[in-house]
Amino acid sequence: MSYRTIEITKEGPAAIVLLNRPEKRNAINFDMMHELEDGLAALNADTDVSGVIITGGDSVFSAGVDLNTAKELGSPRKFTDYMSHWRRLNKSLEEHNKPIIAAIEGYCFTGGLEFALACDLRIASKGASFAITSSKIGTVAGAGGTQRLPRIIGLSNALEMMFSADPFDADYAYRVGLINKLVANGQALSEAKKLASLYASRAPLSLRFVKRAVYAGMQMPLAEAIEFEGFMVNTIYNTSDKLEGITSFLEKRPAKFRGE
Repeated sequence: MSYRTIEITKEGPAAIVLLNRPEKRNAINFDMMHELEDGLAALNADTDVSGVIITGGDSVFSAGVDLNTAKELGSPRKFTDYMSHWRRLNKSLEEHNKPIIAAIEGYCFTGGLEFALACDLRIASKGASFAITSSKIGTVAGAGGTQRLPRIIGLSNALEMMFSADPFDADYAYRVGLINKLVANGQALSEAKKLASLYASRAPLSLRFVKRAVYAGMQMPLAEAIEFEGFMVNTIYNTSDKLEGITSFLEKRPAKFRGE
């Protein structure tokens, strides 16, 4: 399927989703949200895809909210609907069956950062910069930023970032754990492809269950989360891939996983 605001290509086991509004610094509008939801749903069901990479290209990941769109919404109700749609999109990243990697070059600001925070991993180049600028325009990050950011980089670091609204560089982002890997300029997508290739050699159900266990468990008290983890282990125990994984290990050969 063709899209106007994104492009989806496949390279080996990876699907690459390009945010494609360069003239707007990949600001996210209603059209992009709809197309991302549609594209991600299709990739969720694609058995040839082991991992999804989201990138904005060589110069910018996303500048966040399309302020022209936000201004044109007019009423509080319409703006609430817009932000609810965005939160639903971000939640769909966490609920996706496959690992989702953000490959970040250049600006990753406010809503763009909130979108990246909902991805499983973030790879950034040294020239990337990050910010939640809401306090500069009298708003509050509304697509999960006030909740996901402190869970990833810690309470004080998140508050400092949101209070100041100033950009910080990729070195700092790496130090506080916002990004998983820091690479040379222009290498974020290449590094993300390497990770996607690695994950393609792992059992698909294991990756899917890991995501579910981690994201659900983060919302539970520890005792309940441990019990849920046990349920997930018991559920995967009788799968064909579990048997293949153990058998291939004992036979000293590469596993041939089928996602069953």
